[in-house]
Amino acid sequence: MLNGACIVTDQPVEGIPEKLVQVTEPGKMVQEAIELRGIKVKLAPVNIPVAYGPAFEGEVVRRPDTYTEAGGASKTLAFELLRVRPEDEVQDGRIEVIGPDVDAMPEGGKTPIAILVDVYGKRMSEDFEGVLERRIHLFVNYAEGAWHTGQRNILWIRLSKPAVAAGLRFKHFGDILITKLKEEFGNIVSRVQVTIVTDENEVRKRLPEALEVYAQRDARVAGLTDESVDTLYVCTLCSSFAPDHICIITPERLGLCGAVNWLDAKAAEEIDPNGPNRGILKGECLDETKGQWRGINEAVFEGTHHKIERFNAYTMMEDPMTSCGCFEVIVAMTADAQAVIAVNREYAGMTPIGMKFSSLAGSVGGGRQTPGFIGIGRKYITSRKFISADGGFLRIAWMPRELKEAMRDALQKRAEELGEPDFVDKIADETVTTDAEGLMEWMVKVDHPALRMPPLLS
Repeated sequence: MLNGACIVTDQPVEGIPEKLVQVTEPGKMVQEAIELRGIKVKLAPVNIPVAYGPAFEGEVVRRPDTYTEAGGASKTLAFELLRVRPEDEVQDGRIEVIGPDVDAMPEGGKTPIAILVDVYGKRMSEDFEGVLERRIHLFVNYAEGAWHTGQRNILWIRLSKPAVAAGLRFKHFGDILITKLKEEFGNIVSRVQVTIVTDENEVRKRLPEALEVYAQRDARVAGLTDESVDTLYVCTLCSSFAPDHICIITPERLGLCGAVNWLDAKAAEEIDPNGPNRGILKGECLDETKGQWRGINEAVFEGTHHKIERFNAYTMMEDPMTSCGCFEVIVAMTADAQAVIAVNREYAGMTPIGMKFSSLAGSVGGGRQTPGFIGIGRKYITSRKFISADGGFLRIAWMPRELKEAMRDALQKRAEELGEPDFVDKIADETVTTDAEGLMEWMVKVDHPALRMPPLLS
């Protein structure tokens, strides 16, 4: 031990942390020794029955080609959760499927799914959980015939017919995640185990824990403001879907995927300085109201391959942030330019601006700046900075009932902060109207505050 070597023994000894460790099970001694020395093990390439690599990241599995799907438009429960666990609770390389796998499912069907990833590492902490969890999206998409979009409990997964015919199963998500997480994050993770759940009762049973963890992560950033920091973060995780898109994450505006907040991005850069998240000094403030800074403009210009010159954080009407396609919610100006609607991905019906979510997504995504339309993470709706240069939260005149009820407590709190305690009930939904004329009639009937604001287009 004098020369710094670590000793692992099965003999009863009084241990010395990091130097002399007793392991009673011989089969675990090598793993313990690797972790004590901080050795990063390079695994073999991902062993699955379809091609695997970044070339397939932007692949889309269309409905006619789908063998099975979960979440999204299928309306089944779907979520993913990555947790750091104690050493004795993570069996490295273990993959368990609870419920039927794809080969036991009918073609063209749908299934609930929970992707549960437990990790252990001496340098791993809860601050890094969200960062690694978001990589599930990236790593699954590398598999030919596997399509993953969204995050947390707002995700959508499809497997193609050719991929399933070739032998791809949900259990292979475990092979993918174990290999890639250890390959990309071996400096902080030494053990990974994966549980895939397709049994609906078991998915429902495990969902509350995930929701609690999501809430705890979001609470960590609650006290930060955009004004209190001099650094914002870029995120290029979805650049394969939209090469000219770049996400700018501020303390009060999380990534449009809804899964990466400012603290997550900060942690991600700490883990991997060459990864998709990078801190950018705001620099000179060019427009305080609209949220424009010289340093951010320069980063946006470079990050969008010189396609976008400027970006405003607090308005959707002038040089708004671009979108890829992973947004949780689309905010769109109404036809009369008096208000905005907010429509979530799960809503499949018509909206008062004459387009469904799918049509709106085609206009908003792809890395384009589309004044009057933005993609956002749903929690941004109740942010103090939500389109603050355009009238803010009180501009919202319509949103699907499902979204409104899911966020009712947060919406009510924000309304009370603004001195409009009755505002949430003034937001129409599809049970009130789905056309422009009906929305205006409703706004007049309830005396909506947006009617007292100047039009968004002047």
